[in-house]
Amino acid sequence: MPPEANHRNDCAARIDARFLLRGLGVLGLFLVIVGPSLMLGQSGSALRLGPRDTAQIVAQLVRNTRSRSALLKHFDGCRRYSLDYTGFPSGKSAEMVVNVRFDAPAQKQFRIVREDGSRILINRVLKELLANEQEALDEQNRNRTALTPENYEFQFAGVDVVDGRPQYVLEVAPRSKNKFLYRGKIWVDATDFAVSRISAEPAKNPSFWISHTQIEHEYGKFGDFWLPVRNVSVTKVRLGGTAKLNIDYLNYIFGMSAKTPADVDACGTASSKLQSSE
Repeated sequence: MPPEANHRNDCAARIDARFLLRGLGVLGLFLVIVGPSLMLGQSGSALRLGPRDTAQIVAQLVRNTRSRSALLKHFDGCRRYSLDYTGFPSGKSAEMVVNVRFDAPAQKQFRIVREDGSRILINRVLKELLANEQEALDEQNRNRTALTPENYEFQFAGVDVVDGRPQYVLEVAPRSKNKFLYRGKIWVDATDFAVSRISAEPAKNPSFWISHTQIEHEYGKFGDFWLPVRNVSVTKVRLGGTAKLNIDYLNYIFGMSAKTPADVDACGTASSKLQSSE
């Protein structure tokens, strides 16, 4: 292939990565803004759901999230990021495994355990997700993007059952076009009043070159907490490409303080799960 053709392809690849970064970087912030959902400490038995005032559901969700936020002192966990891009000029894929350490109130440390695939996707997209997540921990960002009536409008959309647990389904719409807010539906566990699922898109398109992004985010219950377990985000690029980002959250290890030994390796103990999915 002539050198000028290689140069054109390399430039096109960099442009595609920049488009993905603008969209997927926002998703990294979105995932942190959504954050962990704290349970209420109520009985785990299913409730009989009847008509319920939306404001009452939201108030219960907000009140208990705030009052229980102090419960989550520390955890270690493992994440597997998998990004596949198909489109002009060629398909690319990348994977990154990251050990995550959280300490209250809003401190995270990331340690990359393994990275494979396209260097441009790893450096310009996946690693930028981690950098943006750190930015999202800023108190001002957290206040402006919290799931509260100050930032969102809520509308009752019905009831559902997820994993045998009754859920209130609410439609959410942002009150501003902040690029870190989202619109769509949330599922609120009727027993714990914690968000168990989100189906949404960013409130503001992060780039002209991104035509649409759909986000599916799931939580699981771990003792007293609801934490992310899976995220699938599909981004359509106007040039015709599609980027699919999968994030699996594995092997939460809880502790009461930051004094947990530094050699705790959540990804090491989750290695069998990572290998079996390859």
